[in-house]
This record gives sequence, C-alpha cells and structure tokens, in this order.
Amino acid sequence: MHYRNKIAMLVAATFSQQLWAQSVSGVVLDSKGQPIAGAEVSLAGSQARVKTDAAGTFLLAAPAGQLAELHVEAPQFAHRNLHLNVPEAGLNNVELRLAPTLLEVIDIKASPLHASATESALPVSVLSGEQLKMQQASTLGDTLKNQVGVHSNFYGSVASSPIIRGLDGPRVMITQNGLDAGDASRVGPDHSVASEAGTAQQIEVLRGPATLFYGSGAIGGVVNVVDERVPTRRETQVNWQLERQSVNNEKLAAAAGQTSVGDVALYADAFWREQDNYKIPGVAETGSDEAAGGRVANTDATGKGGTVGASYLLPNGFVGVSVGRLERQYGIPGHSHGGHEHEEHEAEADHAEERVFADLEQDRVQLHSQLNFSGGPLAQLNVKAGFTDYQHAEIEDGATGTTFKNRSDEARLELLHREWLDWRGGLSLHYKHSDFAAVGDEAFTPPSTQEMLAIGWMEERHFGPLLLQTGARLERVTLKADQVLLPELAAHAHDGSEHDDHDHGGDQLIRTFAVDQNFKPYSLSAGLVWEYQDGYNAALSLSRSGRGPSASELLSFGPHIGTNAYEIGALFHRNPTQDPHQAFALNKDPVDLEVSNNIDLTWRKYSGDVALILNAFYNQVDNYYYQQNTGLFAEDGHAHADDEHNEAEHTEEAHDHSGELPVYLFRAADVNLHGFEAQLIWQIAPQWRWTQQVDYVRARLDAGGDLPRTPPLRLQSALSWQSAEFSAELRYSHYSKQDKVETLESATGSYNLLDANVSYYLDLFDQQLAVYLKGQNLTDEDARVHTSFLKDKAPLPGRSIGLGIRGEF
Repeated sequence: MHYRNKIAMLVAATFSQQLWAQSVSGVVLDSKGQPIAGAEVSLAGSQARVKTDAAGTFLLAAPAGQLAELHVEAPQFAHRNLHLNVPEAGLNNVELRLAPTLLEVIDIKASPLHASATESALPVSVLSGEQLKMQQASTLGDTLKNQVGVHSNFYGSVASSPIIRGLDGPRVMITQNGLDAGDASRVGPDHSVASEAGTAQQIEVLRGPATLFYGSGAIGGVVNVVDERVPTRRETQVNWQLERQSVNNEKLAAAAGQTSVGDVALYADAFWREQDNYKIPGVAETGSDEAAGGRVANTDATGKGGTVGASYLLPNGFVGVSVGRLERQYGIPGHSHGGHEHEEHEAEADHAEERVFADLEQDRVQLHSQLNFSGGPLAQLNVKAGFTDYQHAEIEDGATGTTFKNRSDEARLELLHREWLDWRGGLSLHYKHSDFAAVGDEAFTPPSTQEMLAIGWMEERHFGPLLLQTGARLERVTLKADQVLLPELAAHAHDGSEHDDHDHGGDQLIRTFAVDQNFKPYSLSAGLVWEYQDGYNAALSLSRSGRGPSASELLSFGPHIGTNAYEIGALFHRNPTQDPHQAFALNKDPVDLEVSNNIDLTWRKYSGDVALILNAFYNQVDNYYYQQNTGLFAEDGHAHADDEHNEAEHTEEAHDHSGELPVYLFRAADVNLHGFEAQLIWQIAPQWRWTQQVDYVRARLDAGGDLPRTPPLRLQSALSWQSAEFSAELRYSHYSKQDKVETLESATGSYNLLDANVSYYLDLFDQQLAVYLKGQNLTDEDARVHTSFLKDKAPLPGRSIGLGIRGEF
C-alpha cells in the first residue's frame, strides 16, 4: 500500500479526545511592572492560545491535575516558559514578567520542539514582518543575502540560492513549511527555487548541520519558508502588497488571507511578478557584450502562482490540506557556448542575442496535521506529507533544448512523548522519494530515482539554568539510474601545443550502464544552552553528519548551460591510459560518504540597550564533493551558426576555441571550513537604533589550496529610526576582496553597497497601510559577486528606486 494511503488511514483512525480542563488566568507585565497588551500566551502541546488585553490579563484552559507549560511571547520582549501544576479548581492571578530585548525573538517553526532563536544551541536567523517585506526579492537567495552568515549565488536576478557559511547546492535544504521544496534548484545555479517570498510569513535559516529534522541534504543548513497555507487558527486577516522597481521595471502584486467558518479554517494567496532586463552600473565593462545597451540580456522574468488551503479545527488539534500552483518564465543570462567575447563579428553578436529562457511549472499538495493528547505517554502526533510535480524546460531560439522534471513524495511522522523524568522529545519517521529526469541536448545528468527512509530521535531537558539538547538520526538512501552515459570525449588543454588534434565533430561512441548506490548515513548531535544570568546565555553545539553524493555530483557527464562548463561526476576520473579520444573513464573506486564534524560556540546578550550575538564555528568535512577545474576543454556539442566563419578563419588563427567549455570534475577531498559571525544592536535613543554585523568563512583543502566560490569577509552597518507614523533605515555593506581562490579561479575585487528605505504608516478604510520608498545600490557601484558563476558577465544591478504600498486588515 502506498505510504499516502497509510497516512490517511492513520489520521482517520485518530479521534479527538475531550480535554478536561480548568481555567488559568493571570497578567503579563514588563520588568517595571507595567502591563503588556497583545502578548500571546499559549499552552505547549495544545492549540490553546490567547492574547492579553489592554490591562495585560489573559484567560485560557489547561488540563486539570497535570503539569502545564505556558509559553509567553510579545514583540520586543524575550520569550518565557513557565511550568505550572494545575489543580482541579484551576489557577488564578498568575503573574508573568517578560524582560525587554532588542532582538526579534520569534518561535522557530522548523523544529517540532518549542523553541525560539535565543533558546537554540544551533545558530538560527528568522526574517519576518517589516524586515521581510522590505528585503523580499524575486529570488530566495537575494531575499536572504543580508542575513548574517548567508550569501547569495547571484544568477542575474532571475535565480539564486542561499549560501550558508560557504555551503550551498545539495548541502543546503530548501523547505516549504518543513517539507522539501521539490524543485531542481539543488542541481544548478540557473534553476530557480520554487518558492515566493511575497506571500511568506517568515523565513528561517538554520546555520550549521540540521540533519536531525531534515536529513542528510541539510548537512550545511536549512532554509524554511513558512506561510499559513494550511491554516491553524480561527481568525480573519488579509495582507496585500504592490511594488514597482526602477532598475528592471519590476512589478509585484501579492496577497494572502485567511478566515474561518465554524470549525473550518480557510486560506488563499496569490502573487504576480514581472521584470525586464536589469540595468548595470554606469558603462561597466562586462567581459562580453551580454550587457550591451546598459542592460544584462536574458534577465527578464515573469511569475505567478496561488495556493488554497483548508483545515478542520479539532478540540485537540487540526487536520488540513493545501494545493498550490507556481509558474515562472525567466531568462538564462550569460549563455554563450564557450563563453568567449562576441564583439568583432556581426554573426557572433547575433548569436549572443539569442533568446534563452526557462519555463517552469510546479503543482504542490501538502497535508499537515497536529493532534494533542491529554492522557497516556503520547503527548502530540504531527503528520506532514507532500506531493510535488515539477518541471522546467530550457528554451533556446524558440526550441526546447532540455527539460528537467522532478516528481517527489515526502512524509514525516513525529511522535512526541509526554514529559518523562523532565525530558521532552520524541521520535521522527521520515520518508522521501524523488524521480528526477533531464531530457534533451544539454541534459548533463541522467534520469535517476532517489529514495530515503529515516528514523530520528531528539530529546531535551532543563538542569536548572542548563538546557541539554540531544538527538540521533539513521538513514537509508538509495540512488538508482539506468541510463548513465560515458560518451567519447577528447578533452584537451589550451597550452599552445595542441590545436588540431581534437575532433570537432563526427559520430561518438557512448557507453551506457546502470548505477545502483546504497548509502547509510547517520547523524549525532548534542547541544547545551547555559542561561547563566538573566538576559545572557552561552551555547555549545556538537554534531556529526553524513551525506551521500547527489545524482548530479555523482553521475553528471555533459555540458551545463547554466554554468558554461562541461561537468563530469565523481563516478568518473581522468583516463589513466591517456587515450586521446577518451579523456575520462569509469572510476571503480567505492563511493564514499561525505562526513561533517561540526562545532558551534555561541554567546548572546539580549537584554538592555545593547544586544550582542557572537558565533564561532569549525567544520571538518571528510570526502567533500566539489567541482575542480581540470584545465581541460571540451566541445559543447552545440551546433553554432558561425561555424563556417570560424572554419574560414582557422587557417589564419589556429588558436580559435569558440564552442568549447572548460571541464570541471567532481572529486572528493578532505576540507576545513571555519569562521565567525557577530551581530550588535544598540538602542541609541528611543527612536534610534544602530545595527552592526560581520561574517567570515575560510574554506581550505587539507592537502593545500582553497575551495572555489567562497564568500568574502563582509561587514554591514544599519542606522534605523522609528516613530508612530514613520520608519527609515540606511544600510551600508562592505564586501572585501576575495583572493583566497582555487587554482584557475580568478580573484574578485571589493565593493560597497548603500541601501535605504523609508515607510509611512496610516490607518485608512479600516485597514493599516504602509507606503514605502526603498533604494538599492544608491552609489551605482559596479559589484561582482564572487560566489556567482556569472561574476564576469553579470554584475549586480545598478541604482534602483522602489515604490510600494502594503496593507493589512
């Protein structure tokens, strides 16, 4: 029986339990004894939650005769947990005091155990509210690029993924409400992440290994996009936003709303986004005429999507489902077969202007359920399941070249036990299956299926001021591919000694074989949070995480349009026989697991007029899979319109290499990544706040040398002002020169960015409105992103002014 049928039977068989409860009433006060209005008081392990009134008072139901845990949160205050024994007669006049904090303390939805960012041993960042609305961009990586420890692999404003502490791709998992995004963004930088920040409630970034909850694909971290597509509350609320940007004529319209009818909660959202090719700073030299006319070609995009969801609200939980549709068309910038300049010949210039774009579609269904129990050893049962049907076609000059498809199923079952000897935690069962296929002329990786089955265990306990967090996870991962190709490839070097020995065409001999790889990675984690003084804590996190290589890292063999490279997987190696017609051969060595051993140290001060967070990390990785530039070049296999022209000139210029790509080979090596992150927030005056942050990562091979595309040292400073009707922020970012580069990788110069925004708030037509103006790269800096595959062709956009309005009612 298919696992989705089993889950449906499990949820249907679970019945609602009557919670025999008594009332708990009290008041929430600040450190000076003043009432806090609008604070949310909830009962851990249940749906019971209320907000305090103007006098700070609350009233909610809790199970009688049991130990209850109240959780209290309010803006600009540190969260607080309080354990209470609820007698049969209930509790009255409970007094809860909250300490003020400059940090935005938000509960983390990515973890089944209740925690906020300041209560976690693992460093966590949450982007939400006003900051999310002001920083949201058309791509996920560009939305998160100002978060500490997070960079973007900028791909011409049409696609980008977050880089966490120098790690990206298959090491950073992108999830939507805790389930894999199910797209193809982990395969290449030109593949868009299938999520939309315009309708998100918050975006969470877990820095460092988060494999216990998400699996080996999260060995470098997790980005969890949270929305209310499966609603859990009886409330009516609508949010909407309109925005226009000058640098690319971007237009955005987004809206999300929810309501309830009896015991049924309803949700819907929709967005539409459109942008033209973006302007570059001044008259920048781009290394080619990709930016002719002051704009970067193929950086236009259109996108639209929508989601509907409904939940049945039970006395002890909810069961809900959502259905979403996403469509995007976006250019693929920097596309030129061989990546050379096209300035001297008209035919070549015409070739550079070919319209190359991706057409993306995704359908997604999610099931979420949470049931809480008042008796017995089981306290909570959480079920999450999803089905995703994704595809995108890469279209060149009106013809489809390659189509990527990914059909995925995923299910997670979490069984949380009642507190036992003061321990809280539970068991997690996780299943995921993906069927990935790339078909076409530039399908650099073969069709494959991957299946993962895992069991995880997590526990935490307070020992006075100490919070101990532990866990373990065991996986079985199977990777199968029936049509792995090993084509004949006469790769060669550009060393001036060989120009005519390689074949420019003709029939090729292609070997085909099957691959069936099985991996059993496991992960262990232990963390300690020490609240040694009110408003201060220190944290230590230790983890050991394993990961098997992805299909693209292992099986690739072909030209990749997005990276302008000929990519070859770790299943192959340089041919030891030195066959001039076959530069690579099958690697018969066993495929090793990538193993990360990570340590994190954190110190936090979150009370008073100055807040400070310091993080230091060291990550030693065995068998780290990365792309190494071999120094060889290979034919891209593409038919060029200017081949006759090149052949005519060949007698005069024997060194012409148009139509060739550099060859990159995936290999495994031991590496060390270490670095630090720091954030300081100073409330200078009641309306003025200064924020300073810095992050740095150093990524080196044990055998000597550096990893490619490592983010540089970054310093950011922001001055903000807030009143009842206005808010404003001025942000300065300095990116240092990056000269710690791999062999054959070029260094990138330093640059500075200046951004600003101002908002005006008003109440109109029974809704709260905000009219805002924001400017990006105000100094029109020519900035090259070192982590981008297009840094030599596509600088960051030039000066941009954005105007928008958003409302809530």
